[in-house]
Amino acid sequence: MKLLKLVPDDTNIKFLKWRIPFFAVSLLLIAASWALVFTKGLNYGVDFAGGLEVRATFTQSAEAPVGELREQVATLGYGDPVVQRFGEDNQVSIRVRLPDEVSADKEAAQEAANEIVSTLQGEYSDFRLDGNDNVSGKVSGEFREKALLALLAAMLAIALYIWIRFEWQFGVGALFALFHDVSLTMGMFALFQMEFSLQIIAAILAIIGYSLNDTIVVYDRIRENLKKFRKMPLPELLDLSVNETLARTVMTSLTLLVALIPLLFFGPASLFGMVAGITLGLFVGTYSSVYMAAPILVWLGVTSDSFVPTETVLDQQEKKARGVV
Repeated sequence: MKLLKLVPDDTNIKFLKWRIPFFAVSLLLIAASWALVFTKGLNYGVDFAGGLEVRATFTQSAEAPVGELREQVATLGYGDPVVQRFGEDNQVSIRVRLPDEVSADKEAAQEAANEIVSTLQGEYSDFRLDGNDNVSGKVSGEFREKALLALLAAMLAIALYIWIRFEWQFGVGALFALFHDVSLTMGMFALFQMEFSLQIIAAILAIIGYSLNDTIVVYDRIRENLKKFRKMPLPELLDLSVNETLARTVMTSLTLLVALIPLLFFGPASLFGMVAGITLGLFVGTYSSVYMAAPILVWLGVTSDSFVPTETVLDQQEKKARGVV
């Protein structure tokens, strides 16, 4: 019985042939992603924005009256609320910013939540409270700061590790690939205004881990081939290395998709943002390993001598003593 092979052994795709247009497209996508982040902003969840969040379902309605809810909650004196559909069309998330002194006082924050809930229950007979959370502005600011530091620390530690294990060019290439993956993921959340919470930080860290794993596999094969094929032009060697690891990359990605796709379409609404982020990261992480991490080595000056040990004066003297020229 023959084993199923998704990628034939003699696969020889010329990935590096299109490195310049793909690299240009990637740079444009990175720029567009950050433009979206700075113009549209991220839809921070209560973890990062602070304030009060009330989640509810309108059990007898096909769609929640988002516009009416926004107007009614605004009349309660808590400023302009953020009312969005959450999960199904009849489910909503209502977020309001509370004064710091109110948010820091659990009883006062609960009174504000009770006022919002009682008002909406009086207006809508099918209003069902699903839960509410409160995070003070100070705590949410600490969450944002620590989440950013966690991402930066992870990326820098990874770049340092690859620098030590390979060469500095490989560390720069891996860091750039990770920056590409994180940028596109954040751009997606800014574009679709999906809630950006601590769960999404966990998703981004998972993306960094997956992308790093894929990049190291490719880099390790590149290092082996640099030692084996000294005279092969670097673009051809990079193509060879990527093709040799392609079967492993495809199988790993498909295995992950088998677990992610059911969660994406049939999983709970509370996990949708995290699963969507990891799913996108799976594709951009695979793409960046091929079209970002590998081609950048050409421009960073990696050569066929990069992993050849430097011959010291002592080595030369020993060779002369043995009569080896």
